[in-house]
Amino acid sequence: RLFGCIRYKQHMLLFYCCTCTEGPQQFPAVQIDAGQGNVVMTDSNNHAYFLLGSQWYKMGSLNLKHVSVGPAGIWGVDLNNRVYKYVAGSFVFANGDLQQVDAGGDGQVVGVTNTFTIHCLKSTIASAYRKQSPLSWTTLPGLLMYFSCSTNYGCWGVNSAQNIFFTEVTPSTCDISGWTHVEGAAVKVEIETDGSVFVVTKDGDVFQREGIDSSTPQGTSWTHLPMPSRISHVSYDHGNLWVVTDYGTILKCVC
Repeated sequence: RLFGCIRYKQHMLLFYCCTCTEGPQQFPAVQIDAGQGNVVMTDSNNHAYFLLGSQWYKMGSLNLKHVSVGPAGIWGVDLNNRVYKYVAGSFVFANGDLQQVDAGGDGQVVGVTNTFTIHCLKSTIASAYRKQSPLSWTTLPGLLMYFSCSTNYGCWGVNSAQNIFFTEVTPSTCDISGWTHVEGAAVKVEIETDGSVFVVTKDGDVFQREGIDSSTPQGTSWTHLPMPSRISHVSYDHGNLWVVTDYGTILKCVC
């Protein structure tokens, strides 16, 4: 099925067209992440999958509620908030306590706990991790319920009040530049390798950040992306916006 829309302006807010088709399905999907040409997802049974061509392949037998793929590899968290890295065909425990993890940064891995504390694993540690051994996570200042990083354009997060924040993280040290509040409200935010930023609101709407460049990494405005239904999760890579609807359907969109 093909879903389309028109491009128009309303009350000074720019709406873009996204052409969406149903992507490869592993129904019902819960969460999806894309990076460096790879796509991973979790379903309602807490199974993790990797996309090869048009087919989802299950990654091991471990039950995971969140997975992420990026320069540091594939990372996930289980139902007890324990952190794992995918190594040589299986998930290896990496001692951490997170409810959400993101591997999209420049080698570093970040995430948040169920009490909203923020943590970062230095790039030198995360990228080289291969076997079960003690890891030292750096606690960052502030409280967030979702956190996402890119390789060149900083990191974005949202807190429990749906406020949106931007910062820059030094991959090798996990030092941050401080938090910049960005206008808008969201429950999830994803920044991709090329700096593209998307948020999902509590009502299931999707917005993209405009005006992001090296001199203005926090961008300048939000653009609404009309979707055929309420959205629960998004991820962007290589020109494709991967979308999970609140019904658990996966859409592949070009906007």
